[in-house]
Amino acid sequence: MIGDVSGHLETLREELRRLGANADGRLPDDLVVVQVGDLVHRGPDSDQIVELVDDYLSDQPDNWIQLMGNHEALYLGTTTFRWPQRLSPRSARTVRRWFYTGAMIGAVAIHGTDESFLVTHAGLTGRFWHDVLGGPADVGAAADRLATLATHKPAVYARPGHLLGGNRLNLGAGPLWAAASSELLPSWRGIELPFSQVHGHGSPIDWSCNDLSTRSPAHHPVLIDPVAKHTSVELPGGRIIGVDPDHGRLHPRQRWQAWLAPDPITAPDPITAPGQIPAPGQIPAPGQIPAPARFTI
Repeated sequence: MIGDVSGHLETLREELRRLGANADGRLPDDLVVVQVGDLVHRGPDSDQIVELVDDYLSDQPDNWIQLMGNHEALYLGTTTFRWPQRLSPRSARTVRRWFYTGAMIGAVAIHGTDESFLVTHAGLTGRFWHDVLGGPADVGAAADRLATLATHKPAVYARPGHLLGGNRLNLGAGPLWAAASSELLPSWRGIELPFSQVHGHGSPIDWSCNDLSTRSPAHHPVLIDPVAKHTSVELPGGRIIGVDPDHGRLHPRQRWQAWLAPDPITAPDPITAPGQIPAPGQIPAPGQIPAPARFTI
């Protein structure tokens, strides 16, 4: 699982090489990358990153799973916020094509013998899981329902938290906007996790000083990996793992790593499909929505 890339191309390439990509960038056949969204903005290389990921989705669709972040959603009309940087028209069309052809999805389920994970951009809050999804105990069912929401009810999927809602906390924020410390983690207080989670979008840790105290209190002990820039919070029923290295606008975080699933995974069937971008506002029919990718670990 690769956290937010935030427009920094070379640091992404370096990490892919560490994971086994060859000199031409081709990924090993036994490697499946899940990128949690927010590929773009902040750094100077957003258009080049879109081009690189588009190559992976076209040439190695079994090896790259792209999730939607709030910065990609800005180009889909599903969420609106002010951001000074913009993708080129060509890159914006590419992001829309990913979404409408199913190459960019809202969630992915990873099935394991002892532990299963739901991977989303910002994490699934307890209230959203209960009130919107109906409280599914199966991670695959949760991923299915999130994928359907992302395409058919994008305003619900993009339900804002305090980052977009005028600083008002929302323990039912959606998986594009939930803030890790103040919304995602507190939302599961008193509720047993039905499965573990992996998310980007933010961290309960300020990585500039490896300090929890400068962020809103998480109300839970946070285990940190200061080299990989990962956090892990153990809760009844599972754990919530954060993988956002929080790259800066001018420079990426110097040290960070992808989070590796505990055991080898089996790549799913390709989730991309050829097709043209529908007219603005046109959403694929339910039968045309690609099923979320699921792994066995």
